[in-house]
Amino acid sequence: MVGQTVPIRRDGLAESVAVLLDSPEIAQLIAELEGLRWTGRKGYPIRSLVGACLAKSLYAIPTWSKTAALIDEHAALQEALGGCPSVYACYRFAAKLRTHRPLLDACLERVVASLRDELPGYGEDIAIDASDLSAYANGQRFLSKHGPERECFSDPDASWGHRSAISTRKGGGFYGYKLHAVVCARTDLPIAWTVRTARTHESSAVSDLLTAVKARGFVPETAALDKGYDVKPVYEACEQSGCQPIIPLRKTPAVKRGAQLAPECEHGTWTFAGADFQRKRTKWRCPTRECHPKSVWRKASRLHPLIPRETPRWRSLYRARAAVEREFGRLKHDYGLAPLRVRGLERVALHADLVMLARLAATLARARAILLTA
Repeated sequence: MVGQTVPIRRDGLAESVAVLLDSPEIAQLIAELEGLRWTGRKGYPIRSLVGACLAKSLYAIPTWSKTAALIDEHAALQEALGGCPSVYACYRFAAKLRTHRPLLDACLERVVASLRDELPGYGEDIAIDASDLSAYANGQRFLSKHGPERECFSDPDASWGHRSAISTRKGGGFYGYKLHAVVCARTDLPIAWTVRTARTHESSAVSDLLTAVKARGFVPETAALDKGYDVKPVYEACEQSGCQPIIPLRKTPAVKRGAQLAPECEHGTWTFAGADFQRKRTKWRCPTRECHPKSVWRKASRLHPLIPRETPRWRSLYRARAAVEREFGRLKHDYGLAPLRVRGLERVALHADLVMLARLAATLARARAILLTA
């Protein structure tokens, strides 16, 4: 598996940045950005500025000021970038990327397409989830204890949302954003993602994510999601995309009545005997085959999916949902996705895109290196 499973080492990353800048996908982005220069002073080379964006994520640095300081004292990194851009040049370049966002989006499309060609199985089984990104702002909801609610925040685009408890961190409300992502369950690599405010429910982003996955040329067979996605719009979005949802059931009244259970008779519980994906039916058979009829067909639904929850295959596919959780942790801790040090939805989305570019481009470079040495 080419997907990274251990924390990256920071030594030797200067050479890695140079390799990424020479890749055809990023080299085309550099050429397109250079074509936008038509007047004014020449300024810093575009290659150096794009390299600074990659170095910021590869070294997991939260701010541009620390990135510029690292480049200033890192001779190998300066040689790889072909220059030493100032912190102000980095800020101006980030604004330029926001203005010309389609160029960065096209670069990401090229990197994902190349990964699809290099890695067999990339995108066949996917996992979808959302992760919290606390805003770079005062997160206190009230001005004082039992006092009035705060009305003015330093990041007005962010909103209040809920996150679950993780390890020693207490769950509850937080102020910020959520990164919604589709991750390959086999390679742990992102395929599509979007950033929305914290109040946006996770299920509302599934349709757009699956549309983006299809637009990038992927045809996933299954999509694993947690119990929070057990709502009708998610099943409809999966059906439109042609993938089978792997979602545990919430305790709705129908579930409490046992409507999701397999058929039973005097001989015992009936067993799953196959599925007809074209007719969207599942077949269930009497354990002793003494009943008449010996088997029945059930229409696929939320309670009775084409891959039944009682089967080992469903359990195996749902366990693979952990891939998206691992990837969120990797992006936050190894690639500097968190903590946020920018404000505004547009800036946070650009920050996430640059992190994804570094993550995917580095994996693509490793895959190509393995292919050359094989």
